[in-house]
Amino acid sequence: MKIFSILPWADWLALACFFSLWIGYAWFAKVWGRRRSSLLVTTNRYRSYWMKQAAMRDPRMLDGLITQTLSNTPAFFSSTSILVIGGLFALLGTTDKATELMSEIPFAQATPLIVFEFKILVLVGIFVYSFFRFSWCMRQYTFVALVIGAMPPPEEFRSGKFDPLQYADRAAAMVGAAAETFNDGLRAYYFSFAALAWFISPLAMVAGSLVVVAILYSREFRSDVLRVLRD
Repeated sequence: MKIFSILPWADWLALACFFSLWIGYAWFAKVWGRRRSSLLVTTNRYRSYWMKQAAMRDPRMLDGLITQTLSNTPAFFSSTSILVIGGLFALLGTTDKATELMSEIPFAQATPLIVFEFKILVLVGIFVYSFFRFSWCMRQYTFVALVIGAMPPPEEFRSGKFDPLQYADRAAAMVGAAAETFNDGLRAYYFSFAALAWFISPLAMVAGSLVVVAILYSREFRSDVLRVLRD
């Protein structure tokens, strides 16, 4: 309860604004992406094309290699999150020196030691969340490999014994779920930079959150990559 009395109201407002923008943008991207194809929705179409090809491909070694390659990226971010969390806990042991260093930064607001530690714990929470999202993404890609491996031979699809679209749609939905989970973890990394601005001042944190939202929106809805994929 001590932190509630020590942390200034401006910091509480900045923290509330930070999480509101994070959660609000995630909701906006999911809802608005259905009306105006986002990068995730657009690439999901290509995932569907991929699985339709995989269903009729023999052998499916290429699809296994693609799945393994896709799982390498969340594996990298998952291990990186653990390293960052360890570094942040190590920083908790030297907060007195860290606060002295921050006080030398121009425009940085003077922060009591307990508030500084609270801000570090917020960062820890962000990277713990990202770790769970990236590790879950890795598991989902193993499920994708299982679904591809469980597909019957193309000859049985051609004979009409099995429906290739049913298998392709299930596999595409699994790949899309993994991509969305990865997107959640990557978004946490983006917002962690806005949380770093909190060590300067609450206003810097709010400004950083707005900048992150603008960057995410431009990449998910107005990027050159999206334009190429739509054409």
